[in-house]
Amino acid sequence: MKPIQNRDEWFAEKFGWLKTAFKVFLISLPFGILAAFVKMQIVRTICFIAFFIGFAWLLIMLCYIPIIHWKDRYAGQKTNLWGFFLVFETSGWSKIFYWFMHVLKDKNIDGPYSKLP
Repeated sequence: MKPIQNRDEWFAEKFGWLKTAFKVFLISLPFGILAAFVKMQIVRTICFIAFFIGFAWLLIMLCYIPIIHWKDRYAGQKTNLWGFFLVFETSGWSKIFYWFMHVLKDKNIDGPYSKLP
């Protein structure tokens, strides 16, 4: 088992992934808008696919980071409960809740995360 990374290293790497995914989404956004107005089917399809790739990557990162945070850094008492919700719950609400209850608290060095490196 690897040692727990320093908080700054952990967040710099993971938020770097999120920042890159957000930039790709912003680049793909005009393609989504263009897809709504273009009449040619092939151009519309290509634009939509470009937009979908950017949107999907951002969505995946928003769902992936809470899961790897739970796996790598979770400092609470309900590890099995969070693991179940994050992995098996499909709507994404648990990941949004986990962002606020754990990921951002860890980033702000608050609660049970104040003792982690």
